[in-house]
Amino acid sequence: MAKKLRNKRWNTVTWRVWAVVGVIAFGAVVVTLRLVQLQIIEHQKYSEQARNTHIARETISDRRGALLDRNGYPLAASQDTYDLMVERGRWLNPDIARAQSTELSRITGVPAREMIETVTDVDVYEVPVARGLVYDQAEAVRGLGYPGVRLIEGSRRVYPEGNLAATLLGFVGQDGVGLTGLESDLDSVLVGSSGLITYETDGLGELLSIGDRTETPAQAGSNVVLTIDRYIQSIAERELQKTIEAHKASGGSVIVVRPETGEILAIAVRPSVDMTKGDAANSNPDLFRNRAVTDGYEPGSVFKLFTAAAALDLGLVDPSTSWYDSGALSFGEWTIRNWDLSSNGTQSVSQILIKSLNTGAAWLADLCGPDNFYSYIANFGFGAVTNSGLGGEAPGQVRSPTTDPTGWATVDLATNSFGQGIRATPLQVAMGVAAIANDGMLMKPQFVRQIVAANATESIQSEQVRQVIKSDTARTMLDMMGAVTDTISSQYIDVPGYRVGGKTGTANVTDDNGGYIPDTYIASFAGVAPLDDPEIAVLVKIDKPKGVPWGSAVAAPVFSAIANKALPYLGVAPTEAALVQDVQ
Repeated sequence: MAKKLRNKRWNTVTWRVWAVVGVIAFGAVVVTLRLVQLQIIEHQKYSEQARNTHIARETISDRRGALLDRNGYPLAASQDTYDLMVERGRWLNPDIARAQSTELSRITGVPAREMIETVTDVDVYEVPVARGLVYDQAEAVRGLGYPGVRLIEGSRRVYPEGNLAATLLGFVGQDGVGLTGLESDLDSVLVGSSGLITYETDGLGELLSIGDRTETPAQAGSNVVLTIDRYIQSIAERELQKTIEAHKASGGSVIVVRPETGEILAIAVRPSVDMTKGDAANSNPDLFRNRAVTDGYEPGSVFKLFTAAAALDLGLVDPSTSWYDSGALSFGEWTIRNWDLSSNGTQSVSQILIKSLNTGAAWLADLCGPDNFYSYIANFGFGAVTNSGLGGEAPGQVRSPTTDPTGWATVDLATNSFGQGIRATPLQVAMGVAAIANDGMLMKPQFVRQIVAANATESIQSEQVRQVIKSDTARTMLDMMGAVTDTISSQYIDVPGYRVGGKTGTANVTDDNGGYIPDTYIASFAGVAPLDDPEIAVLVKIDKPKGVPWGSAVAAPVFSAIANKALPYLGVAPTEAALVQDVQ
């Protein structure tokens, strides 16, 4: 009996021992597996997590590239600045906060009380109390040597030429990203690439002076040399603004193109953003819209140039071909009349442009026929974007039997021939006129000449789009444009020493319902100079001038002023014949 009890007790003890051993063994296995997981399988993951608790990272950026005019003058550039940072914990002592903020206020101009409130009102480790400090201010802050006060390098955009080409250039946000204009369109080129600083910190997040530190340097953005010429741009803006004020107009656009290359020498737009004023002055987003490329309008009689070019190129007429103007031309139930309701009798094709006869333009379009007419219009670039590279560019609108077979009517052919019922951007019209001045070759508008990086320079080549009309046709058109300007009073166009050519336009302004606003017009002039070998093509568009609305009286003087200053500046010698004529 006693032996049984001993055996039973022994078995119980043995079971308990083995149970304990089993638990210990199981625990050892679990711990071992966990160690294998931590030390071998997921070593990289947990090592990285541990490292990250003592590692701080800062993204750094280098200088944003500049926007330069064609001669290298900066239009938009970056200036080094510094943001002043204060650690919140350092200013928990009111006496220290008061003393240090007083000295920092003296340097930065930010009120001391405002600095203290900025630091104490947030629950973060570090907060900026002043932004955009210049070099001298930053050096003064460094001289104070305050613990927990540091400077972060940054930059701000500056505009050495003030508001020159402001709408084209656009602006940059506080985060250094281009938001409008070329600053946005070329952002990837201008911004460069970010760098990274990595360093060890202690438990409080402060830099360890003996810890590891690595830096991947940032790469500066490329400088971009534009086709814009600051002198010609300033002339265009000044003459546009002067004309708007004189005629109490609502706005306008001026574009100056080199016909042979498609380079845009100037593109002036009003109203425009004012880069010298604060956000309140520029709160209207419309101020940043480049209306010369985003807004379409009915070009009016300037469009007769393209109608005449089509008829001439098809060999249907020549400048002396005659037709009879009865003052009215019927298309179905619609009757087309001249702008002044005149009836002129026998006229030549040249006189259609000189007198700006609507009936004559409609007759030419009818001779061409819809297929030919709209084919030429498309080839001149209307109804499609020019691929200028500018954001928000509009394609305009051309309604034809192909694009709108149910809505188009024969009267549309007639009205389109003199620039009504069709929408185009000022840039499209300017490039179309430049094609006539370039032996009939349409060029792609060019705004960028070069991209200059740290170790390479890329030159942007001019691009031909297509041959629209034959070179002989283009030469004939230039002669006819010269005949037009010869009949305009020297009060409005006078470019001594040079023969110039062009076409006036006075277009109705459409309303939101598809009709026209009574007694409201757009005055325009498209011109080239000098006529024998055009160096510039200019489009002037003045929106809703008060009083006299005619393109000859309102827009042509702007062309004249630009040509008078731009041609000598570009080194274009006056013609001897013109000089002799001036002396007489």
